[in-house]
Amino acid sequence: MAETLIDRNPDILGGTPVFAGTRVPVRILLEHLEAGDRLDDFLADFPTVSESQAVALLEKAISMIESGNDEVAA
Repeated sequence: MAETLIDRNPDILGGTPVFAGTRVPVRILLEHLEAGDRLDDFLADFPTVSESQAVALLEKAISMIESGNDEVAA
């Protein structure tokens, strides 16, 4: 996907990472999934995030983890 998935703009929620073109923090998707919600539930709650954006973000996260490029300390 050539377009930007995440926006970090100090003028949008103080620089919190959000889905590009929205004011929806990326962490909200992860919190929904952690709570056992389905992706469809998240999308219904946040209609400004497209299904393709959410899926692309999850695919990117999986790819980063599998490649060891997750930059997260254990």
